[in-house]
Amino acid sequence: MRKSSIRRSCAALAAATSLALALTACGGTTKEDVKDEGGSAAAAGKADPNAATKKGLTIGFLPKQVNNPYFTTADKGGEKAVKELGSSYKEVGPSSATDTSGQVSYVNTLTQQQVDAMAVSAQDPGALCTALKQAMTNDIKVVTYDSDTKADCRNAFISQASAEDLGRTEVQLLAEQIDYKGEIAILSAAQTATNQNTWIDYMKEELKDSKYKDIKLVKVAYGNDDAQQSFQQTQGLLQEYPNLKGIISPTTVGIKAAAQYLSGSKYKGKVKLTGLGTPNDMRKYVKNGTVEAFELWDPAKLGELAARTAVALSSGQITGKEGETFKAGSMGEYTIGKDGVITLGKPTVFDAKNIDDFDF
Repeated sequence: MRKSSIRRSCAALAAATSLALALTACGGTTKEDVKDEGGSAAAAGKADPNAATKKGLTIGFLPKQVNNPYFTTADKGGEKAVKELGSSYKEVGPSSATDTSGQVSYVNTLTQQQVDAMAVSAQDPGALCTALKQAMTNDIKVVTYDSDTKADCRNAFISQASAEDLGRTEVQLLAEQIDYKGEIAILSAAQTATNQNTWIDYMKEELKDSKYKDIKLVKVAYGNDDAQQSFQQTQGLLQEYPNLKGIISPTTVGIKAAAQYLSGSKYKGKVKLTGLGTPNDMRKYVKNGTVEAFELWDPAKLGELAARTAVALSSGQITGKEGETFKAGSMGEYTIGKDGVITLGKPTVFDAKNIDDFDF
């Protein structure tokens, strides 16, 4: 059945029944339906790297949280790229970083609105799968960015940097700051966040190295990407572990809240803090001595690559299969890795020497 026919059928059925029933009745996509011979989620057709870039597409962005400064920056990068490529951009999403059911409803809305592609930062690795597979059944290309879902529930995932690089380097940064000894804790976002949990797994793996034998990870706390909760979690960690030497917070909201607490407490300069943050959020804490160094990627570039990937998929230039390459404008050429993963690049370390060179 052609794309337009499928969409008309779904729309008609949705009018007669609830959206959920309509989407089910129009058929679900199984893992085998969308998995290509290379093992990654991809379209059934063959990629044509020389195909013309389609214009007039509608690309929807669905971040974890629409009022989160990090995602605002990322999605603006996506919006700029979409418009440069001659297509239309729209953003939808929940106001809470833990509203998984809300994300599902927004995926369904974008599917009903017949967008050509959607870029999604998943709050939960499995909760969105049924809705995303339905979108793919309706010939909508699905790109995840920042936080992935299962590989068979999207066409490609835009990874900020190698998950292993991010997890291990955050431990390395903190270990240097605490002279490789003492108790440390991790302040994460939501307990179900795919990216956070993957990075934390690599942190734990890095800590198994004998050079960290005098470092003990005492707790992983969760601030749910909420400033107040993250602030309170930081306070709680220091009350529970008075000998704590350092905190890793792999979330821009968490590290800023932790820095805010530390900077106004007796622990300033004594308890080291690193993780993932934005230069604009962390600049004053670096300059006042609360934070020595932290890292991140450029979220605007992450959003831009997600947008360019979505358009390349919609144009048939790639399908999401391992080994395919495509040009992402001035960002250069990218190669799709295993399971449809496209890596933006290595993380950047920010400290007092270079932080004023960045503005995001």
